[in-house]
Amino acid sequence: MNELLLTALRAFAIYLLMLVVIRALGKRTVGNFAAFDLLVALMLGELVDEIIYGDVSFVQGTVAIVVVAAAQLGNAWLSARGADKMLEGVPTVIIRDGRIVEKGLRKEWMNVRDAMAHLRQAGIHDLREVHLATVEDDGKVSVLLRDWAQPATRADVDEDAASKRRGDLGGHDEPSACDRTDAPEYL
Repeated sequence: MNELLLTALRAFAIYLLMLVVIRALGKRTVGNFAAFDLLVALMLGELVDEIIYGDVSFVQGTVAIVVVAAAQLGNAWLSARGADKMLEGVPTVIIRDGRIVEKGLRKEWMNVRDAMAHLRQAGIHDLREVHLATVEDDGKVSVLLRDWAQPATRADVDEDAASKRRGDLGGHDEPSACDRTDAPEYL
């Protein structure tokens, strides 16, 4: 009975500790996993298991959890200061201007069928509509359509909305190079 009570107390204490750690690490830890996020989640899960069942002392486990959390925060700090390409990688272009980029597919261990499945999931029926499709750091495929394939907006058919759009965009219909999500420095 004492062993069961001790296990229950350790589980509750670890629950509280992990709640604090996950909140401190931020939303990415529980959202879409990047490679480092997945690594941290797996390591923390294993540590929690070891602590709850008493294979590792509570103090030893807590030290390990704090070290893993500190490593993740260090990674985030370095990424925010320009080391993100080295630490997290860069998006891989798999489709550019309606054409498959074979080199990108090979780099991501994908085939054409995989790429087409991602396009279908994005609601794309015609490969030629795609300006750019990239595999992002978290493994998701993002798709940007060519200008002519973009759905019409209210500003396309309503002069008042078009005037408001021009005002909001400083008179420019196209984003500047630094505002484009497909700018070379973001790929």
